[in-house]
Amino acid sequence: MSQGYPITIYKEPDLRRSSLVLGWSEDMGNLGRKVTDYLNWKLRGEEFAEIEPEDFFSLGGVAIEGNLARFPESKFYACQEHELVVFQSGSPGAEWYKFLNSVLDVAEHHCRVKELYILGAMVSFSAHTAPRELLAVVNSAEMKEVLGQYDLARGMDYQTSPGERPTLNSFLLWVAKGRNIPGVSLWVPIPFYLAAMEDAQAQKKVLSFLDERLDLKIDFSDLDQEIREQNEQLAQVRSRFPQIDDYINRLESNLMLSEEENGELIKKIEDFLREGG
Repeated sequence: MSQGYPITIYKEPDLRRSSLVLGWSEDMGNLGRKVTDYLNWKLRGEEFAEIEPEDFFSLGGVAIEGNLARFPESKFYACQEHELVVFQSGSPGAEWYKFLNSVLDVAEHHCRVKELYILGAMVSFSAHTAPRELLAVVNSAEMKEVLGQYDLARGMDYQTSPGERPTLNSFLLWVAKGRNIPGVSLWVPIPFYLAAMEDAQAQKKVLSFLDERLDLKIDFSDLDQEIREQNEQLAQVRSRFPQIDDYINRLESNLMLSEEENGELIKKIEDFLREGG
């Protein structure tokens, strides 16, 4: 326990001035989970703490896999050689403020975190053949100036509708600002017909930025191969189904599809990818 929050520390990490990368499990394209898993794998992240789920997640719908109950997990990993902390979690269903302060409590008091990177994905109605963009929303003028040297789109304008709750990422930026932690919310637009699957190109876009910004020196040859394989599968579905090829051609020309056509494209792509081509 730490400062009254439901935190369990298994091992004190040896971190002096670290960066925190945070990903949510329910992202479109499974982006948050895939990127944080990749960082932990490549940089040998070791679990050192977790937030207990009882106050933040409904435990009534716990998944059962292989006769084992799968409870919500919110875990911290330390990549000590790179002064990096990785946090993986589902999106809390309750007590957002308490949960996010729990995250930052671990970051500040056990990891000496100096900056925060939050991962997110959004739906794009462009084709998968278009280059992926990386958009950034920051919580301080300091972070905005620092990120000016990177290939990021920083001109986003967004206003939460009256009466609506802000996004979890926006809320976390605000909480971090109150604790004087510079932070950025990174967003990758993912083609809508890959949103329920995975988008290896989107993962590479985020990881390449983090690699450059944090000097991680990651070898991406395996991920590049995954991108090639996914592109080959998508090329196969286009050649096998002329109607799907027509839909994607229209997206490449910045033409909109009807709702029915969107649904058909999504179903064909998802079925094809799930069956492995």
